[in-house]
Amino acid sequence: MIAVFEHHSLTPEEYLKLETQSPIKHEYIDGEVYAMAGTTDTHNTIALNLATLIRSHLRGTNCRVYFADIKARLEECNCFYYPDLLVTCDARDQETSTYKRFPKLIVEVLSASTEGFDRGDKFNDYQTLDCLEEYVLVNTKHQRVEIFQRHEQGGWIFKTYTPTEGTFPLQSLNLTVSLADLYEDVTLESHSTETPEA
Repeated sequence: MIAVFEHHSLTPEEYLKLETQSPIKHEYIDGEVYAMAGTTDTHNTIALNLATLIRSHLRGTNCRVYFADIKARLEECNCFYYPDLLVTCDARDQETSTYKRFPKLIVEVLSASTEGFDRGDKFNDYQTLDCLEEYVLVNTKHQRVEIFQRHEQGGWIFKTYTPTEGTFPLQSLNLTVSLADLYEDVTLESHSTETPEA
């Protein structure tokens, strides 16, 4: 993310209005806006593969999967983020067309430019969502998925899945996903890739 200079802190309402007029996406953190860079084909293919698998699984339910362009609103920390993928089953989220407040699953596809933020401050902010049951990080350099599941007694349980396991569970959706399906048609990025992405 790249900080965008503003003369004053923006209110959420000002941010939402500006975002509808902007040719590029911005995330919003407590009054400040940050421009987002584009993605790579690897990043995009992984996110689309997972969105497609989840969409097929959710067909006929009241749950919806949103891909790339829908914001998550985190009211407690006054933030708007664009997760790579989110799922909500809360009817209240049908009231807003550009952001959702009650996601049960959030997925971020990692990139060199955002991995530290996705693992650190962004995850800390996402944890302020009481409705969030799972946070998933998908690697673009290896076939590896990391899942944080909210524990009933508080805290988060962390597990990593690789081709050795073959599949990974999304317990919040009662869905098991094949790593082969997730990484179908994906060319993994090299460790030296420096291209920034969202």
